[in-house]
Amino acid sequence: MFGSIDPKKIQSMMKQMGIAQEEVAADKVIIEKSEGGRIIINNPQVLKVKMQGNENFQISGEVTEESDEEESEEDKLEEDIKTIVEQTQVDKEIAAIELEKCQGDIAQAIINLSKNKKK
Repeated sequence: MFGSIDPKKIQSMMKQMGIAQEEVAADKVIIEKSEGGRIIINNPQVLKVKMQGNENFQISGEVTEESDEEESEEDKLEEDIKTIVEQTQVDKEIAAIELEKCQGDIAQAIINLSKNKKK
């Protein structure tokens, strides 16, 4: 686009238009997504551009994505165990063991523990 224009001239023209750029030193950039998960950019090149009172960032680097599924699986398991404890009044450890025996079937775990309690 600017082919034969000197980079210093480009910087000068940008400054005249009120555009300022500066490089930001960063080791990692993490973007938390509103629907869950993260975008992680390792070894990023971050450029901060100020134009007309606004600051914008241009980021490039090695991009990876992480989901919150692992955390939500653990949270779900804890929630399931809590439900079993509330329904059957057994210890958390017993509820966890029974839930594992029932392969994650909460209803079956509650039924089994309720039957054992009546005996």
